[in-house]
Amino acid sequence: MRLLLIRHGQTPANVHGILDAEVPGPGLTELGQQQAEALPTALAARGIERLFVSSMVRTQLTAAPLAAALGLEPVVLPGLREIEAGDTQGKSDKVSVQTYIATVHGWSQGDRTTRMPGAESGTEFFERYDDAVRQIESTGVSVAAAVSHGAAIRTWASAAAQNTPDEFGTERHLENTGIVELEGSSEDGWRLVDWEGEPVGGEDLIDRTAQDPTGERF
Repeated sequence: MRLLLIRHGQTPANVHGILDAEVPGPGLTELGQQQAEALPTALAARGIERLFVSSMVRTQLTAAPLAAALGLEPVVLPGLREIEAGDTQGKSDKVSVQTYIATVHGWSQGDRTTRMPGAESGTEFFERYDDAVRQIESTGVSVAAAVSHGAAIRTWASAAAQNTPDEFGTERHLENTGIVELEGSSEDGWRLVDWEGEPVGGEDLIDRTAQDPTGERF
């Protein structure tokens, strides 16, 4: 199966560097909506057969134009949500951001027992994201797309892909509506096909002033 993991469009929290992983979370900025509206044209030739979103509003709003263009009904999979922020939720100060990033980086380096302060452990994150991906696979389609979140996609995809080191995603940026493409299965293993770190609509949809910790290199 080909799996396209699409990061949601820009939110106000992304603009201001705020750690926001609460469900349902914020909607999109005007730029975020423009990024979402660019997806149908950019992905028209990818052969997407099913579309999935997390339980967070921003993924559902991002997926809406693509779903309408393809005539698909997005399926909500809560396991695709962002890595929980716990005690750092709603904060943007340097210490909070470093705490969040250091914890996620530790998971990528193999220490999955560490818990995000006040939230889930690495083991718990991977279990729920793995389960969501298996649910996608159970549909039996050849090509599926899932709109998910920056830190979650970067962390899970790097660990799942057998042709990259687990910390690969910490060294790559993934801006809003950037796409990570994998091929394979949970049973036989995944291979990274492409890492499109910038918005699929082109440079006009990049906000270089945004203080976005979950999209930048760790």
